[in-house]
Amino acid sequence: MNKTELVVLVADKAEVTQVIAEKVVNSFVDVVTETLSKEEKVVVTGFGTFEVRNRVARRGKNPRTGEEIIVPAQKTPAFKAGKLLKDAVK
Repeated sequence: MNKTELVVLVADKAEVTQVIAEKVVNSFVDVVTETLSKEEKVVVTGFGTFEVRNRVARRGKNPRTGEEIIVPAQKTPAFKAGKLLKDAVK
């Protein structure tokens, strides 16, 4: 499912226009992005948690040359599914 299909389904489920549903979806993405950029968590009870995780520096290999390189430490967004979401997928 892509973003356009998500907007259509949200509009149908919430019984609103696709324009309003698109604003809601875009707003949700913006809020999660802004919150994660401040290194804060977004918890949607039952659905899951969006958070920032720190990845430590590590050694890696350049696949073309086989040369060993150091991959620098970095922050990365992560999602941990909640119990209700996990149960729904089973």
